Amino acid sequence: MTPEFHSFWHTVTRLGEAQILLPALAVVLVWFALRPQSRPVAAVWLGCIGLAALLTTVTKVAFIGWEVGYAPLDFTGISGHSMFAAAVLPVLAGTAASAASPRIKLLALIASYGFAALIAVSRVTTGAHSVSEAIAGFLIGSIASLLALRLATAPRTQAPKALLAGLLAWMVLTPAGAPPSRTHDWVTHLSVTLSGREQPYTRLMMLRRYRLEQLQQRLGRFSQS
Repeated sequence: MTPEFHSFWHTVTRLGEAQILLPALAVVLVWFALRPQSRPVAAVWLGCIGLAALLTTVTKVAFIGWEVGYAPLDFTGISGHSMFAAAVLPVLAGTAASAASPRIKLLALIASYGFAALIAVSRVTTGAHSVSEAIAGFLIGSIASLLALRLATAPRTQAPKALLAGLLAWMVLTPAGAPPSRTHDWVTHLSVTLSGREQPYTRLMMLRRYRLEQLQQRLGRFSQS
């Protein structure tokens, strides 16, 4: 992998971080909350995305703390980056295009889901997640954003240009300057604390056990033949 190729995927994958996407979402939700007629939209969007984030966290805690994974698919928990990208980006796109024509709004949503899919691919390319984990994250996030957009459509009101410009600048500039995300460290600490484990369960431990079980099964079949 060339340095340029690695740099590209590293930049793309950072756009799925909660510390980058959630502040952008928060600004949009606050803008809706300040307008009485739009408060239900903010509540529904926050609820849908919050449930997706909770589900993602539960799968990670279950694996790290209680060894709940699925080795045949190399699954250790839903990819948070993939989930947040698919849950938040379409909501931001829907806000930005809320006053546009139906065709432009549709194109904006398609583009947002396409970019979220690219972020999911980056999680696999950078070695952070398996294919199953990235797909699970993208699907859960997409369900959350589709429900949010379906249940509470943003009013046909043009968002302030300053708001849109600020969101664009945030998404473009923060990936290069933001400190490394510590979300995984926090989840690991939570998992170990809740489960009482001395050390976190890891992907390597799961795959090592799975391969050993597979080897034992082959040897057992060989000895019976």
